[in-house]
Amino acid sequence: MFTQPEGTEEIKPVVFQCFNEECVICNYFVLVGEPTAISCPVITLPMLHSDYNLTWYRNGSNMPITTERRARIHQRKGLLWFIPAALEDSGLYECEVRSLNRSKQKIINLKVFKNDNGLCFNGEMKYDQIVKSANAGKIICPDLENFKDEDNINPEIHWYKECKSGFLEDKRLVLAEGENAILILNVTIQDKGNYTCRMVYTYMGKQYNVSRTMNLEVKESPLKMRPEFIYPNNNTIEVELGSHVVMECNVSSGVYGLLPYWQVNDEDVDSFDSTYREQFYEEGMPHGIAVSGTKFNISEVKLKDYAYKFFCHFIYDSQEFTSYIKLEHPVQNIRGYLIGGGISLIFLLFLILIVYKIFKIDIVLWYRSSCHPLLGKKVSDGKIYDAYVLYPKNRESCLYSSDIFALKILPEVLERQCGYNLFIFGRNDLAGEAVIDVTDEKIHQSRRVIIILVPEPSCYGILEDASEKHLAVYNALIQDGIKIILIELEKIEDYANMPESIKYVKQKYGAIRWTGDFSERSHSASTRFWKKVRYHMPSRKHGSSSGFHLSS
Repeated sequence: MFTQPEGTEEIKPVVFQCFNEECVICNYFVLVGEPTAISCPVITLPMLHSDYNLTWYRNGSNMPITTERRARIHQRKGLLWFIPAALEDSGLYECEVRSLNRSKQKIINLKVFKNDNGLCFNGEMKYDQIVKSANAGKIICPDLENFKDEDNINPEIHWYKECKSGFLEDKRLVLAEGENAILILNVTIQDKGNYTCRMVYTYMGKQYNVSRTMNLEVKESPLKMRPEFIYPNNNTIEVELGSHVVMECNVSSGVYGLLPYWQVNDEDVDSFDSTYREQFYEEGMPHGIAVSGTKFNISEVKLKDYAYKFFCHFIYDSQEFTSYIKLEHPVQNIRGYLIGGGISLIFLLFLILIVYKIFKIDIVLWYRSSCHPLLGKKVSDGKIYDAYVLYPKNRESCLYSSDIFALKILPEVLERQCGYNLFIFGRNDLAGEAVIDVTDEKIHQSRRVIIILVPEPSCYGILEDASEKHLAVYNALIQDGIKIILIELEKIEDYANMPESIKYVKQKYGAIRWTGDFSERSHSASTRFWKKVRYHMPSRKHGSSSGFHLSS
């Protein structure tokens, strides 16, 4: 009673839970009030022939069911008929087949059911049918072959979706002529659902409804694609002479059975070189995609292999498709050299920066002494002094010999050894001159200002906040932007009690701490302290006779 309809993937009749010779008790279902005809599963056995008798019994009864056609339950032409079925008909029935030398029995379990409330079907009594999207499909109304009218003509079938008519107005849905089916021209996901077919069967002058309900499931169709090369793609590859290489060709498509093959110089590869042996393969991929391929090994690349293109072919739909690959000698790779050179250059620059940071002062001093004389004569800046020296005069309470440093050691190194011209307040000024005027004038005539600091603020005789000298110095520094060199004779932990001008200069320029003593060995311009001072001093054009004099 069940055949695989064209255009559908599968039909699973729920109403026949077991309808074959292997079932012990075969289940059968029918809607109450509708007629049905049950066939005996064993009559299809190959061992049976035309000389057999088939008899139906109510299970547990030895009396055969009547053959009277007017009886509601009767057997006719090997079928057990219920016209119509009633709820009390549910139960077990037995069919017995007798031949010349043996007999066979089978038990049938009939269940007469009602539809679910408010529906035209029972959710457990449906045929499952599957169609694929984007294809044409059919909805089959099955098992109607026993319900033709007296003229052996299939009666008219009425269709419903979810128990409602009118869905056939969709132009994609067409009644299949001569078949108990609906043809769906282009299946979409919206076509899934419950479809009920209903016909009227006339028997002995009375009409009965016969219905079937199908649960239609829509599955996504596998991707249909035109075959195309995955590899090669008319490309070249670089291989070394004498190396081993695998030449592989693969094609993706929506069909199985493609046979790609290799050719070179218009002949098969194994004819071109007997050591080449092709191997074919085919693999299934998700979504119905197939990958077909062929490959061969070149165990040792020879010079002749560089001269030809290797062509891969396949034939599909009477057309030949071709793609090639060509072997080439490797191009010398300079990328590694460029990367190595770049890394080396970066490392060298990094090393130079480290060396410069460590030896910056020595490099600058060497440059001044070695290269400045070669740069020609420098345009005069109108300055007279290289530095204006400002220091605290010693008082009785001061423990630091700032006078000795400012009046003896500083001139010894910067003037006599290095050739600088200093204006030292307290040494070069004349008695009776206006302090503010002298300070302002000499600072404007100087390229640098050297301020010598000691830890005790009480030792500052010229840098107190209220002093006129301090105001003149501060104004000159702010207005002219002259570079300041702070020298600490001892470590100064806290600048909180220092004049505001000193704190400003310390924050902007920093300070150089004196690390020597007042002995002769501390008077050498080549010590680290004096190198720092000379680094912050302007360059000199002409040096003295001393080896430590710098050229500007």
